Amino acid sequence: MKINKFIYVLIAGAVVSTSCKKSFLDQKPPAAVNIGDAIKTESDMSDAVNGMFNASRSSSLFGRDIPVLGDVLADNAYISSSNSGRYLQENNYTYIVTNAEANNIWSQGYYTILQANRIINTALPTSTAVGLYKGEAYTTRALVYLQLANFYSTPYTVNPGADGVPLVTGYQGAYTKPSRSKLADVYAKIISDLDSAYAIMPPTATSSEYMNKYAAKALQARAYLYKGDYANARDAALEVVNKGGYTLLTAAGFAAYWTNPGPVTNKQETIFELALTNITNNGTAGLDYIYNPAGYGDILSTDPLYNLYSATDVRKSLIINGKRSGAQAYIVNKYSNVSNPNDRDDLKILRYSEVLLTLAESYARLGDMVNALKYLNQLVAQRDPSLVYASTGDQLISDILTERRKELAFEGLRFFDLKRTNVTINRPVEANSAPSITTIATDNFRRLLPIPQAETDVNKSITQNPNY
Repeated sequence: MKINKFIYVLIAGAVVSTSCKKSFLDQKPPAAVNIGDAIKTESDMSDAVNGMFNASRSSSLFGRDIPVLGDVLADNAYISSSNSGRYLQENNYTYIVTNAEANNIWSQGYYTILQANRIINTALPTSTAVGLYKGEAYTTRALVYLQLANFYSTPYTVNPGADGVPLVTGYQGAYTKPSRSKLADVYAKIISDLDSAYAIMPPTATSSEYMNKYAAKALQARAYLYKGDYANARDAALEVVNKGGYTLLTAAGFAAYWTNPGPVTNKQETIFELALTNITNNGTAGLDYIYNPAGYGDILSTDPLYNLYSATDVRKSLIINGKRSGAQAYIVNKYSNVSNPNDRDDLKILRYSEVLLTLAESYARLGDMVNALKYLNQLVAQRDPSLVYASTGDQLISDILTERRKELAFEGLRFFDLKRTNVTINRPVEANSAPSITTIATDNFRRLLPIPQAETDVNKSITQNPNY
C-alpha cells in the first residue's frame, strides 16, 4: 500500500492512495483510516499523542534538522572540512528546491501537524486526560507551525502580510491542494492554539517530558517575541514566571544538567523536552551524533561564539578547545550521551532561561530598563558570577541578544533571532571549515528555505519563494 505524501493528500488525514507517483511528502500515517473511528477512548488518544511526539522527535524535525539549521545557518556553528557530507549546502548557502533538509522539515512538519489534528478534532467527552492530550496537540501544532513559518517565510517583524505556509487544521477532503496562508494568519492560529491549550491543560506534569499549560504559555511568549508584539510577549512570559513554579538551573548544577540525558521532575530549568532513550532514539541520525566527536562530530563552534564566554562563565564548559582532524577546533559538548549505553540526550524544546530572556528583551523594547535588567541579571547570576549588566537603551537590547546567543547556542534558535531583528548575518572565516560564505545580507533570498519541489510539482496552488 502506498500513500501519497503530497500535502494535499496528507492533510486529508484519511486517504489511502495507490498512485505510484511519490514525493518527499510521502508518509504512511496511522491516520489512514476513517477519522471518526481512529480515536475512540482515552487510551487511543494517549497512543495518538505518543505517535505525535514520536513524529516530532524525528531527525527530520526536532531530532536534528531544525536545531542544526538554526545554528549552522546563523553564526554559531559551521561544518568541519572533515565531515560526513551532511549540511554542506546550508554551510555554504547553496541549497535549491531539492534540498533534503528543506524537504524533510516540510514533510515531517506536516506529518506531525496531521497527528495533532487527529487528536484535536476527536469528539471524546471532556475529562482531565482529554484536556491534557488535546492541549499537548494544540501546543505541538503551534510549535511546528512556528518553525515552518520562520524557515519558509519572511519574518513577521519585516512583513506580516507576506506569504506564510498552508494552514491545515482538519479534514478538508481528498486531494485538497492548499495555498499558502498569509503570515499574519499563521501567527494568529499559533496564538489561538496556545490559548486553547492553556485553557484546558493542567498546571503541572509528572516530568518535563510531558507538557503542561505553562509550556503552552512559554511557547506563546516566544511566538509573540517573534512577532515583535513585546507587550504580549512580556505578559505571557510573566505568566510563566509568576505562576509556573519554575526555577533556574544554578551554576553549581550546570554541568550535571547537560550530562544528564533524562527529564527533570522538579521544574528546574526544563519546561518541555522530547524524550529519547537508549532504545527510542535517532541513532546515527541524531543531534548528539552530528555534534559529538564520538559520532560524526561534523559541527563545530565558531571562534566568535566561544570568545563571548568569559573564563568564569559555566557555559564555556560546553565548548571544548580541542582538535578536529589534527587542527585546533572548538568542539561542542552540549550533547554528550552519544555513546551512553543506557540513555540518550533528550531534546530540550522550552527552557526557563529562554522565558527570562524573552521577558528581559520585551521589557527593554517597551522602555522598562529596570525590569529588563532585573530578569537579565537573574539569569546571568547563575551563569557568570563575574558579570552584572547595567546598560540601558539599545545597548541593553544588544546585551540581551548576546546572552540569548550564549545561553541558547546549539539549540536551534539563533537563526530566528537574526531573522526577526533583520540584521546581516556575519560569519567568521574558519580555517577548518567546509566551503562557506561569510556574509548573508538581509535581502539574500536563501534566508528563506525553498518550498520543496516535490510539493510544488503536485500542488499548483503553492507559490515558490522568490528566486528559487
